[in-house]
Amino acid sequence: MHFDLQPTLANDLIEVVPLKAEDFEKLFEVASDPLIWEQHPNKDRYKREVFENFFKGALESNGAFIVYDKATGAVVGSSRFYDFDEENNSVVVGYTFIGRSFWGKGHNAALKKLMFDYAFHFVDKVILHIGATNFRSQKATEKLGAKKIGELEVAYYGEPVKWNFVYQMEKAKWEEQNFGDRRF
Repeated sequence: MHFDLQPTLANDLIEVVPLKAEDFEKLFEVASDPLIWEQHPNKDRYKREVFENFFKGALESNGAFIVYDKATGAVVGSSRFYDFDEENNSVVVGYTFIGRSFWGKGHNAALKKLMFDYAFHFVDKVILHIGATNFRSQKATEKLGAKKIGELEVAYYGEPVKWNFVYQMEKAKWEEQNFGDRRF
């Protein structure tokens, strides 16, 4: 079975579709909020020229998504699959950001659920790299049941190396948590 790094995924709350070049302006509108990035290793990503680099890396990754709210069609944010490793039977989920108007409303959990459910058809481990000072994302990841397994310097696309925590969710643990319906 082939692991497509850019499937279209959906549930009752969100739709996750492959990112395209023409999505830049509507995604930047969400990303241009400095508060989204305040705990992120690159706090300047709300600036157009910095986000342009981020967006270019997202397109070149061939694993990036734009996320829409199903009820309103509004852009929620973005995420991606990257570093698929057949030998280690793993893939990384990351570069996720969610617009503040969707914080605390279940959109991030719904996004991770869709992505993890899909990934676990192909791999046994989902890895997440989270900035060492991104406490909000660390807490959200831990709520999903992922465990911190290490620390790592990560070179984001065209950006300086930043210190990250490495989290891992294992397929067996994900499945035992009874997350209900697994449609995608």
